[in-house]
Amino acid sequence: QVYLAESGGRLVQAGDSLKLSCAASGRPLNREAVAWFRQAPGKVREFVASVSWAGGMTYYADSARGRFTISRDNVKNTVALQMSSLKPEDTAVYYCAVTRGVYYSPEPREYTTWGQGTQVTVSS
Repeated sequence: QVYLAESGGRLVQAGDSLKLSCAASGRPLNREAVAWFRQAPGKVREFVASVSWAGGMTYYADSARGRFTISRDNVKNTVALQMSSLKPEDTAVYYCAVTRGVYYSPEPREYTTWGQGTQVTVSS
């Protein structure tokens, strides 16, 4: 069984950059795509970005495209989300999750394992 742990969330100001990390443990991520989701208070969990198991293919939500970059290191068993030009509407708990399905799925139900989340707060 794989376990996921997110880190890097904190309070930042609008326009700042922030890098989140998702560390997998228990076993290597075997041919599993990894995604970042986020959930703001009172809102549904929404897809942010995903990366294929080999790291060569990425997919972004419109809200993230051009500002966020997802990447993975299969040697270190980690996935990163580099965020720039942060906005107050990016405030949410950010989760990483894995799927053996297609890497570009934005549907939370396709993802089988989730981390506990890390809080990102962007002040205006």
